[in-house]
Amino acid sequence: TYYSRTMMPETARDTALVANNAKQAAADMSKVLQVVEMRNIGNNGGSRRPFGLFSGEFVRRHGLHLVGTSATWLLLDIAFYSQNLFQKDIFSAVGWIPKAATMSALEELFRIARAQTLIALCGTVPGYWFTVALIDVVGRFKIQAVGFFMMTLFMLALALPYHHWTAPGKNHVGFLLLYGLTFFFANFGPNSTTFIVPAEIFPARLRATCHGISAASGKLGAIVGSFGFLYLAQSPDRSKTEHGYPPGIGVRNSLFLLAACNLLGLLFT
Repeated sequence: TYYSRTMMPETARDTALVANNAKQAAADMSKVLQVVEMRNIGNNGGSRRPFGLFSGEFVRRHGLHLVGTSATWLLLDIAFYSQNLFQKDIFSAVGWIPKAATMSALEELFRIARAQTLIALCGTVPGYWFTVALIDVVGRFKIQAVGFFMMTLFMLALALPYHHWTAPGKNHVGFLLLYGLTFFFANFGPNSTTFIVPAEIFPARLRATCHGISAASGKLGAIVGSFGFLYLAQSPDRSKTEHGYPPGIGVRNSLFLLAACNLLGLLFT
């Protein structure tokens, strides 16, 4: 067991511990620390036999951790990438930007870029700033749990009165405010912590592999969200679907589905 009066860099320590070389770990740390106290190195340094990935000991100690980090990253990316990649469809559905057929390509590009920039500046980027400032104060678990909860709440707030938001002549500021807040709590929430927690919770020997498994689950969620929303968000009315796509469940029901993903993310957290 290693103790210091300052924050210990982990690189040298972990490298030595991976090799079960307690003396080398102590020597490495003495190079960067003024004070290192060593206790019970003889007893603990190399006597414990390391357990392997997916061994019974790993499953007992970290099996639920791996399920949690993988499932939450998967569910987050389903919702997050769906929203990110198809903002233009949502903006068109609520009337914030005109239908593509009514604009030139250049005007469409400008309007979509302006809308996405506003969402990023007002929601996405500030969410990261809040995480950086508060993650060591509030804690990973609370930030992730509150983030998933608030994303669920705002998704339902968009979906339940969806016909109100999309009614002709309505002021869509309320919809855009709620939509921006879902991105704020995504980044001041699971979009930050699902990357951080797997890098901290597993043993050093298995950390990169477990983080990679969790990240791969997230990329699977991104694929599901990207392709799934593309089809699901199509109108149930075949005459209103985009060319080449079958009828879907519509944007409103897709938002309900994304809210359910966020709720599951909270439960897995």
